[in-house]
Amino acid sequence: MANSAHVKKGDEVVVIAGADKGKRGRIIAVNAKKGRVIVEGARMIKRHMRKSQQHPQGAIVEREGTIHLSNVMKADRFDARAAKRGGAAATA
Repeated sequence: MANSAHVKKGDEVVVIAGADKGKRGRIIAVNAKKGRVIVEGARMIKRHMRKSQQHPQGAIVEREGTIHLSNVMKADRFDARAAKRGGAAATA
């Protein structure tokens, strides 16, 4: 796999496959080597935190997990495709 991605940090993307299909968000991080991205608000996972100064009782923190590069598409490209087909996203 090449170490380059079709998206970069800060781009707005749409998840096109998986449990979070249809969700939009900005890219927080890209791991081109592993071919994965972190999209804000998509693929939320629960992390159990050990007791610490910040969490004296310990805590269950919800944060974003990674999504494969092939499952995201730039939002502008997605909208253009929907408009061409006359999809519902074109009217929204």
